[in-house]
Amino acid sequence: MKYRKLGDSDLEVSEISLGSWLTYGVGVEADKARACLEESFAVGINFIDTANVYGRGAAETFLGEALGGRPRDSYVLATKLYFPMSDTDFGLSREQVEKQLDASLKRLRTDYVDLYQCHRYDSGTPLEETMEALTRAVESGKTRYIGFSEWPADKIREAIDLAGSRGFAKFVSSQPQYSLLWREPEDEVIPLCAANGISQIVWSPLGQGVLSGKYDPDRPPPSDSRAASQEMGGFIGRLMQPQVLRAVQQLKPLAEEAGLTLPQFALAWVLREPNVASAIIGASRPEQVRENAAASGVIVDTQLFLRAEQILDEALGGVTV
Repeated sequence: MKYRKLGDSDLEVSEISLGSWLTYGVGVEADKARACLEESFAVGINFIDTANVYGRGAAETFLGEALGGRPRDSYVLATKLYFPMSDTDFGLSREQVEKQLDASLKRLRTDYVDLYQCHRYDSGTPLEETMEALTRAVESGKTRYIGFSEWPADKIREAIDLAGSRGFAKFVSSQPQYSLLWREPEDEVIPLCAANGISQIVWSPLGQGVLSGKYDPDRPPPSDSRAASQEMGGFIGRLMQPQVLRAVQQLKPLAEEAGLTLPQFALAWVLREPNVASAIIGASRPEQVRENAAASGVIVDTQLFLRAEQILDEALGGVTV
């Protein structure tokens, strides 16, 4: 496993990290989830990402129990806030930052998280109020660093400017969706972040599993797959288009030429971007963790990546999903 520096922080995170959206505390049984977590540490993954809203606290509760026996400084722990935890608990107000961080720490059974992230931008709260609250969280020692997920470029710039003019804590991470099927961050977010000491922590680097190549465009999804799950399938439906699935199948020979499985090839493509610190994987079985972790540190001929991009561009009419 290779490690990369997370923005302008002193955190070194594994190139492959373990996420818990739609899995731990929700769609994956506790024993299997625990086995995936153990396998993650065994292959060198040191970065765990979660959020208060995952399972309405269930993912954090699971991690708090499962991580309890490990030294706190042996892993990097990140969580998030923004989405509703109740009818009145949502957003990035001063009150919510304080309340939700304390609740997350309690569920995670820890005194601090390494990274506290704004899950989305909150247009209902002044950015200055949010930044001040996050700065207090850093100063209190309850989080070491702060980040955001899926913020528009203009709001990222505004936060950077506020940190400079008001002395607020600086963001060190951005968590966008990014994959061969979704390259939007390349336009503005990645260049802006790269110029300001902010790394990318990529979610859905395998396009919700579509880039694993396991979905045949002419057959129903496997019964144990995310696409077949009532709890989790709703988030993948937009990617389960025949033209997308057929294009993905055409990537398999390229992966084989690189000596990789298709998931490893897709993860290596994400990690080719220097501004990406880590790619977050979801896993329901330990062998998935092992396979995906093997994408770290691999060297792939750039021409293979370019051919993969061309295949998807042609199949999708130049428009990613």
